[in-house]
Amino acid sequence: MSMIRDLRAAVRPSQRVARSVRIRPSRRGAAALAHLEPAVLPAPPAPSAVVDCGVYRDGRRVPSDGALGPQEAMRAARRDGGFVWIGLHEPTEGEFAGIAAEFGLHPLAVEDAVQAHQRPKLERYDDSLFTVYKTVHYVEHDRLTPDSEVIETGEIMCFTGRDFLITVRHGGKGSLRALRRRLEEDPELLAKGPSAVLHAIADHVVDGYLAVADAVQDDIDDVETEVFTPGRRGSAPRGTDAGRIYQLKREVLEFKRAVAPLLRPMQLLSERPMRLIDPDIQKYFRDVADHVARVQEQVIGFDELLNSILQANLAQASVAQNEDMRKITSWAAIIAVPTMVCGVYGMNFQHMPELGWKYGYPMVMGITVVICLGIHRTLKRNGWL
Repeated sequence: MSMIRDLRAAVRPSQRVARSVRIRPSRRGAAALAHLEPAVLPAPPAPSAVVDCGVYRDGRRVPSDGALGPQEAMRAARRDGGFVWIGLHEPTEGEFAGIAAEFGLHPLAVEDAVQAHQRPKLERYDDSLFTVYKTVHYVEHDRLTPDSEVIETGEIMCFTGRDFLITVRHGGKGSLRALRRRLEEDPELLAKGPSAVLHAIADHVVDGYLAVADAVQDDIDDVETEVFTPGRRGSAPRGTDAGRIYQLKREVLEFKRAVAPLLRPMQLLSERPMRLIDPDIQKYFRDVADHVARVQEQVIGFDELLNSILQANLAQASVAQNEDMRKITSWAAIIAVPTMVCGVYGMNFQHMPELGWKYGYPMVMGITVVICLGIHRTLKRNGWL
């Protein structure tokens, strides 16, 4: 027991010493440590879907001290008697909710604008028009492959009202910034109001269709030339990779889905009077409708031509296989003669024609060669070789 008490007495002083040497920073040290703590930076502003927001009066943009919000721009447009043009890029439902409430947009149109993946169409609501355009862009490539992406599509949705135009863009390309600058350089046209901007967007999108159609035509010409180009030494073409033709056909079908549904909306905008469309601007939609009809005819022609090229390519592959089989059959017929002779004389019979004659072997070999040459000449004359 005395030994245990001695051990406890030895341990207690060490514990007291450990408690007594606890480090306590001084006021100056605490200030230095506080200075070393990382500073709390303000949170970065949330990314906005609004690309541009401008107020236009008498065809000219109203200057502002800073960036206008949609609500401030709308109040300024109604106060000054102009209109507001708001451009958005891939807004979320939360980002678009405030704008939709401010301008009184229909919930169904708002849902389509946020979710995207819509077909070209024109929808009329009480105080606005909702228009969907499919943008088409040509993807440059050195050589067409079975995995090449030729057509890249996007979408532009337009909400057109009496004193506002809201554009919602989806996709990495198809920016309207250059179009906005070009319109701002033409105050006489911009003074017509939101319908003038709506026509300019439609014309801009359809002009892109024409450029893409010309580029796709070049790809089809290259494939057609390769399919129908004779092979080496003037032989018949042996066909090209069917996967490349099929991939190009799929891209053309995507192009067709973007162009074909747009014809009817453009015809409605050009033929049917609408109170939100200026009568002077309505005439220009007729030209846009004509261009859409022209591109639609081109795309339908592309589809039919690619069908013919694909069928011709498959037919050429079949013809090439038949030619190969004819050549193989011809050489098999030629080789069958010496095979038969060698087989007969390999039976080891004693009484065989000219078996004991000195010139029997050269004679049999000569006859075999003459027969083979005769068969070769006959088959080559008939086009089998």
